[in-house]
Amino acid sequence: MLHTSPHDFHIPVMGLSFSVDSPLKVARFGISSVLSLSDDALLEQMRSYYSQQYKLPYTPITDKEEDYRARRITACLDLVDQVVKIQMEELRQEEFTPDSQITKYFALLPESSPLKALYRQMEQTSFPWLQKMLQEELRTALVPGCIDVNIMTKLDRANYNKNGELLPQEYSDALAALRGFANSTVKSSVVFSAGMNMRLFAYIDQFPCFLPNTAGVFQKKIIIKVSDYRSAMVQGKILAKKGLWVSEFRIESGLNCGGHAFATDGYLIGPILEEFKQNREALRMELYSLFSSAMASKGLHVPIEIPAQKITVQGGIGTAQEHNFLLEHYGMDATGWGTPFLLVPEATTVDEETLQQLVNARQEDLYLSPISPLGVPFNALRNTSSEQLKNFRIDRGKPGSPCIKKHLVSNTEFTDEPICTASRKYQRRKLEQLQAQDLAPEVYQAEEQKVLAKECLCDGLANSGTQVFTDSKKAAVKAVTICPGPNLAYFSGVFKLQEMVDHIYGRFNALNKSHRPHMFINELKMYVDYWKNKKTEQLETLTDKQYKYLQNFWDNLQQGIQYYKEKLPELYKEELERRVIMLDELLEAENQLILARLEKVPAV
Repeated sequence: MLHTSPHDFHIPVMGLSFSVDSPLKVARFGISSVLSLSDDALLEQMRSYYSQQYKLPYTPITDKEEDYRARRITACLDLVDQVVKIQMEELRQEEFTPDSQITKYFALLPESSPLKALYRQMEQTSFPWLQKMLQEELRTALVPGCIDVNIMTKLDRANYNKNGELLPQEYSDALAALRGFANSTVKSSVVFSAGMNMRLFAYIDQFPCFLPNTAGVFQKKIIIKVSDYRSAMVQGKILAKKGLWVSEFRIESGLNCGGHAFATDGYLIGPILEEFKQNREALRMELYSLFSSAMASKGLHVPIEIPAQKITVQGGIGTAQEHNFLLEHYGMDATGWGTPFLLVPEATTVDEETLQQLVNARQEDLYLSPISPLGVPFNALRNTSSEQLKNFRIDRGKPGSPCIKKHLVSNTEFTDEPICTASRKYQRRKLEQLQAQDLAPEVYQAEEQKVLAKECLCDGLANSGTQVFTDSKKAAVKAVTICPGPNLAYFSGVFKLQEMVDHIYGRFNALNKSHRPHMFINELKMYVDYWKNKKTEQLETLTDKQYKYLQNFWDNLQQGIQYYKEKLPELYKEELERRVIMLDELLEAENQLILARLEKVPAV
């Protein structure tokens, strides 16, 4: 049976390596986290490392073996599951002393937790027999956080055998990752992010672990990361028609997040949450209707009770007040806190040099970058060691990366087999093509910049982990790309796990002294800037279609601003000064949009 975490927050996936071993660091404290399945080589390194740490048997799975990607993923997840079980057993054996981990488990819990109340009762009783009885009850109640996994659906490269022949589609990256998870012993959830992959979605029902048993319990669950309600409805229906149940919709801000940023068409997080709040029961009922019909048509047992469906939110949350408002006002089941945990070595894996860069990062060091080979805007930190390596290669006249792992290959402009736009192979050919076009100097320079901006994320996002899990001395291994959200600017310092969890629950303040607008305002500002940049890009050659897109985006932003104005009394019930400041910030954004509004262009 799947356990429910005693916490009402989780740590989302971060990069390839930053949260890859987070379950081994925080699951024993009841905190759920998500690790990426994109890089099987990194998972193999991690399995080797932790097998040694815990003196467990380890047999390497080389990339010469059949189905090595799925098998590496299964083996790594089995190890993580085994280690977390060992940790939990050790926890149960501990005494309730001030410094013990079992004490820490209960100290971290939110004040609203029934377990916390039981713990307080145990602490305060003066009857030894009652204390002993309550301690046994607390030991029995210990549950680990979930070991959830992430599959970025768009990363689904086709693979070839050693003779260069195309392998069947179930050996593609995403399908192999799903198979690896399905065959593992972990009882948790897979988080699908970055939109739909019909081939992947069609593959899921080959695994009975995603179906409910006769008691309506799922061995493994499906979580879908979405940026708006429509996306949840569309993807939920596709899966329900296949007899698959979405156990959680994980809403993420389109821009105010770490890593790849999938902007909405101007829909802001507040109105999106409102739509979920108003329609979540209708959504669940509609999906259950499709799900139960599909189950029945396959001759499978249909759960009499509608399965539970959580709605959670993440992206730019920074205070206990925001966390509580999201839970209480919108009825969210939990929130996701990613970026702040990059500053917590007890929870994530970040190399020392990059950690210090994060500690010192200011707003201007964090930007929506063009560095991702996928062509999707990517929230990143300036002047990382990976950016320095990229510039070093450009200065030597050898731009681009060697491209060893090939997880982000997508371009077939110059080759039959897809290659990566950050690779040496692609950049050399693209620059030669541009040089042959006899472009005006400023046009050539702009196009050259677009080509050279791309960075090797396969290595950059994995290298923090590789530095820990191997003793490789190669300079390239030290080149790290990191992808914090803009929210990082308000946190400065290295924090203990206890401090960051206490910050989430309002028992400690981890924010620095700079003025931090409400998460709704931070996201709104990003969307206003995003809209203005889109307008500038498209203004020269504005088609009727582009005009409609920009105008619709503008209208959605204006409606979002009106929504926030109406919400102000509920957002800041007692704090009139904060309400006035937020109203000023809303009016400023509104004013910027009015000044930059589109003039009607004749239809093309």
